[in-house]
Amino acid sequence: MQLRNLLPATSRTLRLAAGGTALVAVVGGTVAFTALDKDVTLDADGARTELSVFGGTVADVLESEGVEIGPHDIVAPAVGTEVSDGTEIVVRYGRQLTLTVDGEQQTYWTTARTVDEALADLDVRADGARLSASRSQPLGRDGLALDVVTPKAAVVVADGQERPVTTTATDVAALLAETGVQVREGDEVSVDTAARVTPEMRVQVVRVDRSQSTEQVAIAHGSRTEQTDALYQGEREVVTQGVDGSKTVTFDDVFRDGVRVSHDAVAETVDVQPVEQVVRVGTKAKPAPAPAAASSSSSSSGGGSVGGGVDSLNWSALAQCESGGDPTIVSASGKYHGLYQFSVATWNAVGGSGLPSQASASEQTYRAKLLYQRSGAGQWPTCGKRL
Repeated sequence: MQLRNLLPATSRTLRLAAGGTALVAVVGGTVAFTALDKDVTLDADGARTELSVFGGTVADVLESEGVEIGPHDIVAPAVGTEVSDGTEIVVRYGRQLTLTVDGEQQTYWTTARTVDEALADLDVRADGARLSASRSQPLGRDGLALDVVTPKAAVVVADGQERPVTTTATDVAALLAETGVQVREGDEVSVDTAARVTPEMRVQVVRVDRSQSTEQVAIAHGSRTEQTDALYQGEREVVTQGVDGSKTVTFDDVFRDGVRVSHDAVAETVDVQPVEQVVRVGTKAKPAPAPAAASSSSSSSGGGSVGGGVDSLNWSALAQCESGGDPTIVSASGKYHGLYQFSVATWNAVGGSGLPSQASASEQTYRAKLLYQRSGAGQWPTCGKRL
């Protein structure tokens, strides 16, 4: 009996000892598990997550959360850093930004999350610039193409005015529209309207106008000669007086800023036909000179007879009035010669040759009678009354 009672007691003691050992093992394991658990914060592009992790490094944490890192992404602390309780892991994803500033294109990688942050990171001065996207627009991980047009000083000259302006127009056509200058067909622009606007650009618009005009233009009359034996050799007679005609000429005119630069005749219409002048030229031989007078006292009278009462006129009185009776005298101007102060043209018209002042007094008187017979005493407006 004592033995039977003894054995169970011993068995219970052993079981209690074994159970205590197991409890200690369980409790110890719980303590060890708790020691490996760490609280960390993951900030992935501003999205914050509180984590309890068992990994030993930043890379382990990122892998456990499925966060993939590219060559242009930034991770802090570095991926090989051991994490501890309270570690904050920051991930910033790189974005590709294709930036075109005033036509010059470059590609950048940035971790900025908005257009404005990217411009600041890249030190792009965009004050007053025109952007193809809002400054507050987020930059997605697929990147963004951004055009930036910076303000530029320019001058537009048109219609007699200079228009200075600060503009963000991309090309000359937009600049002209901004300044209210309309380019008409045919106008000239100093810079191609498709050209980009550059700093201190000067654009001049020349107004080109085309029109037609007419003018009355004279048509010069021609002349021809006819030979006749009704006149002495050297004598000429106008049979038909020449009269100029007229025509209307049409011109194409080109004006640049109001100044006519071309005036080209394109058509004409005759309004009045010209009248040709006809002149008869004598072919009859001249009569032989009269014989010289016997003495100087008769030098201013006589001469060949022409009849019709002309011979009886007082030719001596006329000669005395015109030349003082000197058949060789020449006027101070050299234009008038001899007794009756003939001009060479008039002398030739009545058949004289050479100079009147070199002819004999008789021939001079004969030629004066012929002149009187043709034209009367009016050939000597002052002295003619002496006849």
